[in-house]
Amino acid sequence: MAASTNNTLRVLFTLMVVCAAVCTAKRTVAKAGDLAPAPAPLGAGGATAAPEGAARASRTFDISKFGATSDGKTDSTQAVQDTWTSACGAMGDATMLIPKGDYLVGPLYFSGPCMGDITIQLDGILLGSNDLAKYTASWIQVSHVNNIVINGSGTLDGQGTAVYTKSKTDVVKAMPNTLVLFYVTNGTVSGIKLLNSKFFHINIDTSKDITVKDVNITAPADVENTDGVHVGGSSNVRITNSTIGTGDDCVSIGPGSDGVMVNNITCGPGQGISVGCLGRYKDEKDVSDVTVRDCVLRNTTNGVRIKSYEDAESVLTASHLTFENIRMEEVANPIIIDQYFCPQKVCPGKRSNSSHVSIKNVTFRNISGTSSTPEAVSLLCSETQPCSGVSLIDVNVEYAGKNNKTMAVCSNAKGTAKGSLQALDCLV
Repeated sequence: MAASTNNTLRVLFTLMVVCAAVCTAKRTVAKAGDLAPAPAPLGAGGATAAPEGAARASRTFDISKFGATSDGKTDSTQAVQDTWTSACGAMGDATMLIPKGDYLVGPLYFSGPCMGDITIQLDGILLGSNDLAKYTASWIQVSHVNNIVINGSGTLDGQGTAVYTKSKTDVVKAMPNTLVLFYVTNGTVSGIKLLNSKFFHINIDTSKDITVKDVNITAPADVENTDGVHVGGSSNVRITNSTIGTGDDCVSIGPGSDGVMVNNITCGPGQGISVGCLGRYKDEKDVSDVTVRDCVLRNTTNGVRIKSYEDAESVLTASHLTFENIRMEEVANPIIIDQYFCPQKVCPGKRSNSSHVSIKNVTFRNISGTSSTPEAVSLLCSETQPCSGVSLIDVNVEYAGKNNKTMAVCSNAKGTAKGSLQALDCLV
């Protein structure tokens, strides 16, 4: 009897354990189902949903599915704009695809914030409209966007060659930049080509954590204001592994820039790599922590340069600037500090020694090659704001001609020289 009772209790206990396990499993499955993301629906137009169960939804928006025409003649501005609007507004990560083909577009405003990280995959060619009346500012402006990548094998062709003559006579209307990053955080521009911008090719303005890499930028050598990459009011910017040849600065670093690295750039033709212009406008901010290294400059009209207006409107400082491991090949004016910059020759304070821009802690290190002008070094600093802490270390650039000798010209430049060509040591 006791044995029978024990067997009965064991059976009941086993059934209770099994029931508890089954109920627990059902509750676990129910919770997992509650947390699992719902499958992303198919989007409008060219949106393609991610596979069901993906950890983070990712969708592709193809401009051709939104009505863009790849004949290079039909205006596809609205189709591209609509594609951006859908991609930016999509939940999760999104890719805006510009497939192979030629697409004519006017001004585009890629504004955020977006619902997720976004990629612009540029495989085709965007052609900038030459109807200048359409533009109020830039051609393609990316603004207030976090976590954006612009990459691909395609081209942004500003088609500037058709309007360059107009820009020289049109003093009222400024020409549009090709690509502007404005209030962008964590952005990358990679692999694309930029061609014949009407103004700057890339303008990085009031942004941070920006990388420009593996790009190719080309414009005619005789057209000014076609800077390759311009940086202003931005921090933690890296420009690397690129080939740039334009009619102006390959890279220019303007006021308010901090933590800028420029390396592995092949520059030429153009006006070299510059910090400045500084002091042109009121309330400009300081420039600091700029490094230019491992670059080659070929047949440029300047080499590495710091330039500020002689009648500067702002009081600011440019400091901790380093130019190192740079090869000059037939470069005019390889090393320059110019505090008397006055491109229009109408500066009211010309040679007044009234500069409000202070330049200090500048290093030129391991710079070699040839100069196409006898003056390989030109350090022209203000009498009231002398340049201080200037170092010329292992600077050996020689004049390539035969009708003169290599020389340096300095005024109000204080610092030291070491291991450099004796003719280039003009610091006090």
